Amino acid sequence: MTTVVLCGEGLRMTYRRGHNAVRALDGVDIAVQAGELVAIVGPSGCGKSTLLHLLAGLDPPTGGRVLLNDVEISSKSAEERARLRRECLGLLFQAHALLPGLSIKENVALPLALSGVERAGREARALEALEMVGLAERADGLPDDLSGGQRQRVALARALINTPVVVLADEPTGALDDTTARSVLEAMIGLLRRQGTALVMVTHDMQAAARADRVVRLRDGRIEADAPHAADLAREALS
Repeated sequence: MTTVVLCGEGLRMTYRRGHNAVRALDGVDIAVQAGELVAIVGPSGCGKSTLLHLLAGLDPPTGGRVLLNDVEISSKSAEERARLRRECLGLLFQAHALLPGLSIKENVALPLALSGVERAGREARALEALEMVGLAERADGLPDDLSGGQRQRVALARALINTPVVVLADEPTGALDDTTARSVLEAMIGLLRRQGTALVMVTHDMQAAARADRVVRLRDGRIEADAPHAADLAREALS
């Protein structure tokens, strides 16, 4: 029996631009099962990143609801949503968002520090996470000492440190060259498969989308198609 770990029901998001209302999402339903890798694709401006932000609880929807492990998070306070993100979700974005004044180990351990984990425990777990991405030997260095691909691996280690049920990734390889992007993608998918962690990934990268179990195609704020093993769906989304 499959378990749904994250879902959005009837999600709507409307922004005000001057006197005009812009509807970024218009009644989106999506469910992510435990361990499932889902790629969200579609042309620029179709609502992909908005959907990811709602699923992460970064923004509350103007309609519908988001459930994480059967708990509705969309109606909770910003502080409570932040706590649930730290405990249950991993976030990975195109901009790695590493803090230059912190060591690599401290950057990875930051979610645990915010959750009140004592220093020795969070440093040990940070080293374990860095070992998983092949960068344990750089733990005491600074982000500026790393290449772009290495920084994104550090960001991946940070996303995985709290053993999340779902990792939400927005164009995680978008700022990398093709070779580095493939390497980071393989590392990410391999780790998620081994841990049984679900992934929801927004991407323009057809090769990345083709590695997912399921491809969801958005257009004009609505789901246009949702199909398993759909490399062709990813290609069509960019046409």
